[in-house]
Amino acid sequence: MMMENTQLPNQQTLKSQVTISGVGLHTGAHVNMTLKPAIAGFGIKFQRIDLPDQPVVKADVDYVVDTARGTTLEHNGARVSTVEHLLAALVGSGVDNVLVELNGPEIPIMDGSSQPFIDIIEEIGVQPQDAKKIYYSIDTNISYYDDEKKVEMVALPSVDYRITALIDFNSQVLGTQHANLKHMDDFKKEIAPCRTFCFLHELEYLVANNLIKGGDINNAIVVVDKPMTEDELDRLAKVFNRDKIGVQREGILNNISLRFPNEPARHKLLDIVGDLALIGYPIKAHIIANRPGHASNVEFAKKIKAYIKKNKHAKDVPIYDPNQPAVFDINRIARTLPHRYPFLMVDKIIDLTDNMVVGIKNVTFNEYFFQGHFPNNPVMPGVLQIEALSQVGGMLALNTVPDPENYDTYFLKIDNCKFKQKVLPGDTLVMKMELLSPIRRGIVEMRGTIFIGNKVATEADLIAQIIKSR
Repeated sequence: MMMENTQLPNQQTLKSQVTISGVGLHTGAHVNMTLKPAIAGFGIKFQRIDLPDQPVVKADVDYVVDTARGTTLEHNGARVSTVEHLLAALVGSGVDNVLVELNGPEIPIMDGSSQPFIDIIEEIGVQPQDAKKIYYSIDTNISYYDDEKKVEMVALPSVDYRITALIDFNSQVLGTQHANLKHMDDFKKEIAPCRTFCFLHELEYLVANNLIKGGDINNAIVVVDKPMTEDELDRLAKVFNRDKIGVQREGILNNISLRFPNEPARHKLLDIVGDLALIGYPIKAHIIANRPGHASNVEFAKKIKAYIKKNKHAKDVPIYDPNQPAVFDINRIARTLPHRYPFLMVDKIIDLTDNMVVGIKNVTFNEYFFQGHFPNNPVMPGVLQIEALSQVGGMLALNTVPDPENYDTYFLKIDNCKFKQKVLPGDTLVMKMELLSPIRRGIVEMRGTIFIGNKVATEADLIAQIIKSR
């Protein structure tokens, strides 16, 4: 189910701009990066100010062009690499809207984690904006599998955004690790400090092929997955301008100490936060990822984004909680509407504002019309669904007059009517009517939608007139 909750916080941006300088891990380019506040609804965008026309690329999964050694975006001639650690820091800090200006092709690697970005964002502060932050709640399991890489990822329905990451590289040093993020408020402390990692054999390949021009063993955990001779360690020390390099008891190079026993798993979780930011929508789901990587994160993000786009209309689905008392019960409805058995088709009103009303109709096998409308295949007639919608709209229209019992409403026009799903015995119709324009001279223009669960069953634009009957 996709929805906007009016109790949710507002969107946020930075209080002021700030510049960060550093080296790109893979390109070796020294980059100046400026984070600038942006208006509500702007999202996260990167701008290459060093290129002609200063092209912009949005932080969107549709623009991912490479996931080999990080996540790379490219659009309109703007190419930006290793975006995931900065994106994770922005999500973890609650920053929704920011322009990231760069005079180079890659986000600075800093210490290989999100912590330096978090520290800088906290130093300048964030500020709320005059727009709600719309979360999209996943109401069904969304899964991604890669049999070849043995990757499995799933998004489960959840009231919060939670992530569980599991890693297993068949490494005697790392073993099997897992990490949890139960609430995004814990990101800064539990996940942000965790640095990227690589295996020694990967490091040697990258060095030999000049693929980590900005590499420094202080911005990565190097897992030693094979015996090392003193000559090999000395050669590695020269590459990284160190006097001496050794191997710690934990099986990692002794340039740094682990910040958490499961720091590699936590960093994989950090990458998930950054890569899933490319969905473009804040989500509420429990993400469980087994052996994730940038390529699988991006493919998974594409699946979630496609699901949200397909079901985006559902953010308008009314929430029906049978435990909550009705705004108007059947007795109050009967005092307002002139309809009676067998033609009163609203059981209760659960929401009512100046321009919107939501009513409930419980469809049972005992409905009179099932006797003649496909007796062996009971289906509620579409015209009666429209009648039920109009009665719900009548409750809103007649609520604008002081003596509704003296007025009736009559159809003038029905437009854009679509029946998308059969209505059967046992269905609960959640009927929503919204004013399209203010009521003038008794003319009521409304858009009606019938939901069964979170799916649209029927929709139509209705015009009626309020006429005094007595």
